[in-house]
Amino acid sequence: MRQVTFRREDWKLSFPFVITDHVFTGVEALYVEITEGGHTGRGEASGVYYLGENGDSMMAEAEAMRATIESGIGRQELQSLLSAGGVRNAIDCALWDLEAKQAGKRVWELADIVPGEVNSFGTVGIDTPERMAARARQIAGELIKVKLSGEESLERISAVRQARPEAEIVVDVNQGWTFEQLQALAPKFHELRIAMIEQPLPRGGDEALEGYQSPVPLCADESCLDSSEFEAAARRYQMINIKLDKTGGLTEALELARLTRERGLDVMVGNMVGTSLAMAPGYVVAQLCRYADLDGALFLERDREHPMTFDHGRVSPPDPALWG
Repeated sequence: MRQVTFRREDWKLSFPFVITDHVFTGVEALYVEITEGGHTGRGEASGVYYLGENGDSMMAEAEAMRATIESGIGRQELQSLLSAGGVRNAIDCALWDLEAKQAGKRVWELADIVPGEVNSFGTVGIDTPERMAARARQIAGELIKVKLSGEESLERISAVRQARPEAEIVVDVNQGWTFEQLQALAPKFHELRIAMIEQPLPRGGDEALEGYQSPVPLCADESCLDSSEFEAAARRYQMINIKLDKTGGLTEALELARLTRERGLDVMVGNMVGTSLAMAPGYVVAQLCRYADLDGALFLERDREHPMTFDHGRVSPPDPALWG
């Protein structure tokens, strides 16, 4: 007999995290437990805020699926019963965790992936150039991701580069530029040795990128939610940022990662902020990626028990007591 628990959880951030047109002060998470045969699998999702998902909406959608999940469906059936998003993500990851515990294996073994070292970006939110430079100096690792918006982009990134001349730096604009701004700024960012520009243009408004030869590689985030949007993204970007809340779980995330690699594009795994339980499946996806952005739990006032550790950017594998 399978038992399912759904719970809304609220996690506070240690400080406001600012990106284009949004300020995060906390996380409204959906927590899922699926217990069967003496084993329990867990999953967590924050949802996709720019698609209107929040703690209440995810709880309502999850409760509507309770009887179906308790009937014993597996991950593949889940893909056709729920659309991509936070609810499917939390349930899918709980099912992966459950399968791993029932089989006495780790999730990456089930996925036929050999684990290796994962290094994550440390993230700098939008602030004054001086404060962003100070934050960059505090990041122990050599990988830094800088959030930018339409204003003061060059001043902000110049300050960060001056503060960390040795670091590998990428920027995330979160849909905050126009095509004209991209054309003007990309050559200057190339001079500053910026390795990648993520989501410069708005979702649904990036057709101008087709045929554009950017001096800095471009990465799709909001413009590629899952594999159904891959073909358009592949014509416009050189990299895809995969987030489990967007893909609706690890099952689809792995498919999108493999599709992206087969097409010769680079892959990145990101996060929507959450505890180590939300970051853990990303560790598996990271094995197929050039870049990993899995520092979301570091923004929280506290983390779950058995948390993942971050040492100079190196991310530990999740403890089996946490996930997988």
